[in-house]
Amino acid sequence: MRKMIVGLSLLFAFVVVLILNPFTTVNAGERGVLLRWGAFEGKVFEPGLHLIVPLMHQVVKMNVQTNKLTIEASESYSKDLQVVKIESALLYQLDAKEVGRIYQDIGSTVEEKVIRPSLEAGIKQTIAKYTAEEILAQRAAVQSEIEATVRAAVVSSHVVVTQYAMVNETFSPAFEAAIERKQVAEQDAKRAENELKTAKIQAEQRVAQAQAEATAIKLQSDAANNEKYVSLKALEVQLEAVRKWDGKLPTTMIPGTTLPFVNIPTIRP
Repeated sequence: MRKMIVGLSLLFAFVVVLILNPFTTVNAGERGVLLRWGAFEGKVFEPGLHLIVPLMHQVVKMNVQTNKLTIEASESYSKDLQVVKIESALLYQLDAKEVGRIYQDIGSTVEEKVIRPSLEAGIKQTIAKYTAEEILAQRAAVQSEIEATVRAAVVSSHVVVTQYAMVNETFSPAFEAAIERKQVAEQDAKRAENELKTAKIQAEQRVAQAQAEATAIKLQSDAANNEKYVSLKALEVQLEAVRKWDGKLPTTMIPGTTLPFVNIPTIRP
């Protein structure tokens, strides 16, 4: 009988332990904020198995890994009052050394209470400094400024901003159509400029060619008035006739004419 009572007592104690569960496990990438009767008294558990007092103690697990917050369409107004919708992605993590204070001051919903509002505000604040065209032309600078603004806003909450990315930005249909028209006009202007340059080069080439031909004609004209040049030309004509002669003398001749290529001029030095 006594053994039965002892066995039942042990079994009851085991059941109580299972129900009350005096152990807690903190996983890798987490920190366990220990609360005593609901109040934080400075104790934070590292990853591992920990013993707690059931009912009196509570452990709130805080994720200290890198998390990603995505906002699909944050609507803002540019400096020139254009509606801009920004798709964003923010990588952040909680400072593992300060998770107790984070929970005490903010609670466990840090993303909704601090990070998302800070990101929304940072986007609006930065976009308002740029015109719509500047946002397109200086995209990297806009992205860097948003990241710096958000980082400064959450630093007092012990949140570390790892990286911000402006994934995409969209404008009103009217503005996008205006941008497209401007790009087409710029392309047409560039094409016209290139065609003008080509025409100018071709005109310069024609002028240069005409000047060269005029110079050649002048040189030939000057040479034609030179006695030696005239004699040389006559000799070239006679030599050409010799090359073309087939070796036969003409059977008939016109009175007063001479035999072919007989009259060869003499060039005097």
